[in-house]
Amino acid sequence: MNRLLALVALVFLALAPQRVGADPADIAAASRSVVRVVLITHTSDGVALVGHGSGFAVAPDLVLTNAHVVAPLAEDSSMKAGIVPSQGSSGYFAKVVAFSPRNDLALLRLAEKGSLVPATLFTGAVTDGEDVYAVGYPGNVDHAQGLNPSDLMSPTAPVKTRGAVSAGRTSKGFETILHTAPLGSGNSGGPLLDACGRVIGTNSFGTVSDSGADSEFYFAASMREISRFLLKAGVSARTTGEPCRSLADLDAAERERLAGVKALSDSQQQAEAQKRAAQLQSATRRAEMEVITARENHLALAGIALLLAMAAGGAALWLSHQGQKQKSKAAAAAAVLLLVLAPVAWFTRPSIAGIDSRAREIVAEANDAATAAPATQAAPGEGTFACVFNPQRSRVTVSDTADVPLTWRPDGCVNERTQYGLAVDGWSKMLAPQSDDTVTVASYDPATRTYREDRYLLDLATMEKIRADRTKNPAPSCGADEAAARKLGEAQASARALLPAAPNERLVYDCRPANPALP
Repeated sequence: MNRLLALVALVFLALAPQRVGADPADIAAASRSVVRVVLITHTSDGVALVGHGSGFAVAPDLVLTNAHVVAPLAEDSSMKAGIVPSQGSSGYFAKVVAFSPRNDLALLRLAEKGSLVPATLFTGAVTDGEDVYAVGYPGNVDHAQGLNPSDLMSPTAPVKTRGAVSAGRTSKGFETILHTAPLGSGNSGGPLLDACGRVIGTNSFGTVSDSGADSEFYFAASMREISRFLLKAGVSARTTGEPCRSLADLDAAERERLAGVKALSDSQQQAEAQKRAAQLQSATRRAEMEVITARENHLALAGIALLLAMAAGGAALWLSHQGQKQKSKAAAAAAVLLLVLAPVAWFTRPSIAGIDSRAREIVAEANDAATAAPATQAAPGEGTFACVFNPQRSRVTVSDTADVPLTWRPDGCVNERTQYGLAVDGWSKMLAPQSDDTVTVASYDPATRTYREDRYLLDLATMEKIRADRTKNPAPSCGADEAAARKLGEAQASARALLPAAPNERLVYDCRPANPALP
């Protein structure tokens, strides 16, 4: 009985849907968008902190938070709102540009020059029981650390907590997500993230027990509420509906795909071997016919030459008796020549052993004719392509997946302006733009016409190191020789040592000729 119950339990576990475990790097990357929202006022002693909450950037100069976090601003005109990012060296003053108490949402715009890392909003379905992460600035943690008000106005890493969605319940006032990721009093307005670090809600409030203490259930404004609010405010945020997929799952699927490709290759090689065997068998039959026919022709020539030699010899004797010496000599000479030709024809007949070598020659001639190509044919993977996103081979968390136009030259020049580096793993280019805290390693395989982007969502300090390295090792002009391409490849390989072991995203594209007439 116990064995039967254990078997049933194993079957249940095998059939139960597996939750995607979060990659800590994804949550850390999403935390770059989280800010502390502070309310400050001026007093005779200087600047005083009135209160604080959390928020997250939805654009480089826009922050989403809770309405109740900034509500005191309406009651005191001397009070100001400040945005303190999680990284950098300073904060920014901000102004409320949209305010909705109904669903507890507010939008702030930076009042001075600055740039934040926008979060990505997930527009797909949130499932019951999935892992979620709350990121923000709980006041009880600040208090436990002994932070003073000035500390709260300096860039500080946010706190991350983990829980699960408890679907099936929502607040009466507006649509919410019920979850168990612990929150503190300063978490209000911070994001609720899925396992890939995409925002699925804005943390708003928690339940309260009879004793007045915080309990284990919390509410976040749903993405539907957030989307309506941002649409009304005229904000176009970064969104994605791609399902969350772990790199481990992707790597396992890629191993399966490569195993399938190898099996197909083995099958094709077997079919090719069978084709070659059949081709050789056919060529052998043809060689046999050629050799046998040649032998018969040589034997017939030897026999005819011998008969003609005998006839010419008889004619020479007869002409000699008739006194026709000149004609007799000519006939005798012909007889001698024919006697020489007969053994030559006999001994030069093809050998039976030559059938195999002739068969191989026939196969080689056929293959040479089949593989002959025009001298002007393009190199593999060269030309202009439309590279189409392949979701089965990709892991996407926050990025756009639009198709990529690509023009490739055999010297590693891409789109007539960007030089790729050449290393043992092929052609690639490391991109670290000033406008985005993301490093992209783009690569192209001409043999398979596969374009790929490995994207790393990094903190500000790491980005600055990589940008400095790229400045010291600039890429050569497009169309560089192989030595320059290999030097760039070596420099990029050393820069990759600054990157994490695995990317946050892997985007794979299948490249097809932009001109359908091309092979």
